[in-house]
Amino acid sequence: MSKTTKKDTPRYVKISIDIAHRIYRGEFPEGYKLKGRSTLAAEYNVSPETIRRSMALLQDMNVVKVREKSGIYVISKTNAKHFIDKFNIKNNLNTLLSNIKELLSEKNKIENELANKLETLVQDTIYFRDMDVLNHHKETICPNSHLVDKSIDEINFWQNTKATIIAIIRNSKTILSPGPYFRFKEGDVVCFVSEEDNVYNVKKYINKAE
Repeated sequence: MSKTTKKDTPRYVKISIDIAHRIYRGEFPEGYKLKGRSTLAAEYNVSPETIRRSMALLQDMNVVKVREKSGIYVISKTNAKHFIDKFNIKNNLNTLLSNIKELLSEKNKIENELANKLETLVQDTIYFRDMDVLNHHKETICPNSHLVDKSIDEINFWQNTKATIIAIIRNSKTILSPGPYFRFKEGDVVCFVSEEDNVYNVKKYINKAE
């Protein structure tokens, strides 16, 4: 079977292309009587109806002539080549169209991802600007702090301190607005906002011994 055919090409079209190639190669010369439908069906492992459709396609392109009760005759090697070329052009156009659709889809994904990244950048920029305006405070978690290996939810941070954690700095990486299941580690820097007269109590709470 020709390598120009694709997996999604109908079986009867693949067979007609294969026979056209065999005609063009001279395996079936002009005037040659092809095997009967049943024999071709057995050779290609398809039904006689599939062979009938293949032959009808080749007949429409004047490659073969189907004569009732007589047989199928090859009438033009040139038209067989035209049939192959026409299929290849159509196949190439379909492939090109498919590739364009894939590229457009990928382009849309990239544009959406870029838009999301830009939105995050803008939000983070505003967030850090507001952090500076709020004059946030920092405290590093000591090894014996009761926060180590505890989550924000477990310690009820706000209820116990009346302060809000706005970020955690871990290994030079800033984690903005950590969620309730975020777990503290030794050396984490807790960035928080609080009333000035409460800052000392918050820092004391953060490093309260286990």
